[in-house]
Order: sequence, then structure tokens, then C-alpha cells
Amino acid sequence: MHHNIVIVDDHILIAKAIASIISEDSKYNVLYEVANGKMLIDKFSTPKNIPDIVLLDISMPIMNGFETAAWLKANHPEVLILTLSMQDDDESLIKMVRAGAKGYLLKNVEPAELIMALDSLIARGYYFPQWAASKVFSNMGVDIESAENAKLKLTEREKEFLTFVCTESTYKEIADKMYCSPRTVEGYRDALFEKLNLKTRVGLAMFAIKKGFYKE
Repeated sequence: MHHNIVIVDDHILIAKAIASIISEDSKYNVLYEVANGKMLIDKFSTPKNIPDIVLLDISMPIMNGFETAAWLKANHPEVLILTLSMQDDDESLIKMVRAGAKGYLLKNVEPAELIMALDSLIARGYYFPQWAASKVFSNMGVDIESAENAKLKLTEREKEFLTFVCTESTYKEIADKMYCSPRTVEGYRDALFEKLNLKTRVGLAMFAIKKGFYKE
């Protein structure tokens, strides 16, 4: 099974180069490239043009990456957004994450990391390299110090839950895998939110990966 990708970047040569790299991996198919968010919205009017992942630049004319991500989040939340930009400042990173981006890469990464990021998006729903993860932690309600102190206070079932929260499984599917009820799983989730001072599943997943509860 392959996953469909769309590239939104006003630099045509860069977009074509990215498409070429992605197309070398049989798991992925590049549907098309467009130069800004307005062109993407026009394409989305046809259902067959809606991809699994949008690779999204930030600086573009007419409709930039922030505006495009916000539109996707509001209208097509099922589409995963991977920011691919030259901007490495905290403000751009956090603004894109808040707008709906599930991953962030700089354009100077090696091709292998781009594919790794796509794989992670499909498997876990997000991808942030180490430099970006710490900034997302500190700006999205993730208290690293509290999480560190709480690590040894987790129950075995909570640790087991953390290994599943990193996957694409729903909470009901996690409950099936843990042989318990969805309400019990929600209890593990809520307990971890309180213990680790976290607010979202993404925060739990990032903590789990950072602390070694989840290994591919």
C-alpha cells in the first residue's frame, strides 16, 4: 500500500527535487506540486486530489504555510501536515504546530531523514527532530522537569499504555490490545496527564519516545 503526498512550495525546482526523492520510495506517491495554499485549496475541491500527507513550505505568496495549515486543520484534519522550511526560529516552529503541523523539517536535511519523517507521520502521526522536539515540549504545555521526576512513579500498566500511545491506534484499539475497557484506558491517560503535567496525546507520545518507553 502506498501513501499519497502533495508538495506545497513556491520554489518549483525544490518541489521537483523533493518529489523525486520521495518517489524513489515505493511506499509513497507524489500526486502533484502546487506553489501556494490557494492552489492547494482549489485542488482539494476534487476528492481524488486529497492526499495522506501535505509537505508544506512556510514562506509563499498569496497564501502562506501558516494560513494553509490552519485551513487544513479546520477543513481536512485527517490530512497530516509536515512542514518543510528554511525557517528554524522558535516562533515559526510553534506557530506551525499550533496551526496544525504534525512535523517539522528543515530543507537542509538528508533525504533519508525526509523519508524517516514520512514513515513516522504514517506510523505515529507526528515527527519532530530533536532540536524541534524540545521546543515543542516547552511551548505546548510539556513540563520536562515534572515529567522526569514522575518517570519512576509510573505503574506497569501506565508504562504499557505509553508504548501504545505512540502508535496510530485509537484509544479503543489500545484498550483491545491491553485487554481492558476503553474507560480504563482513558483512566490511564488521565492519570498520566496529571502525573506528567501534560495535556495532549502528542505530549504523551513525545515523552514516551524521549524516555525510551517506545522503541521501533
